Amino acid sequence: MTFEEVHREVLHLIPGQPSDVLDIGAGTGRDAAALAARGHRVVAAEPTAELRRAGERIHAGSGIRWVDDALPSVARLGTAGERYDLILLAAVWMHLAEDERPLAMDALARLLAPGGRVILSLRYGPVPPGRRMFDVPAEETIAQARARGLDLLVRTERHDLHDRAGVSWAVLAFESAGGPRP
Repeated sequence: MTFEEVHREVLHLIPGQPSDVLDIGAGTGRDAAALAARGHRVVAAEPTAELRRAGERIHAGSGIRWVDDALPSVARLGTAGERYDLILLAAVWMHLAEDERPLAMDALARLLAPGGRVILSLRYGPVPPGRRMFDVPAEETIAQARARGLDLLVRTERHDLHDRAGVSWAVLAFESAGGPRP
């Protein structure tokens, strides 16, 4: 799947000019590379060493800065004082337990620049064997974001792009106070 296919509902929310972007749970870097190719300064946070190393190898020379960090605290990035115009969490949020999600939303709100945006997706359906996933209601995520000053911009639902039986997705996008970014 391409970046454009996966994020088609929210492409219009990605800044048009070079911006500071954080891809949390970057995996091997598909999204980070697409954003870097659009001229953004991208930090890819990926806690799984094998995926991070593969991403560094696959996207060498792309300008992506790879970091070993993860939610709920994003401890390394959280202490650096960096703020981002866009934070992307593709297929990440549903891996957080109920007690981790408020802490994670706190971290996102701290890392977001004024007028910045958060885009995240939620997976619904059967949990693959050996995976840690939770059924996260979109309403819960929206309420947590609103409690931290993040306004809902987009809420969409769609079928699974890989046509997995019983799997569907919700895509949520939020914006922090301070107005829209260019």
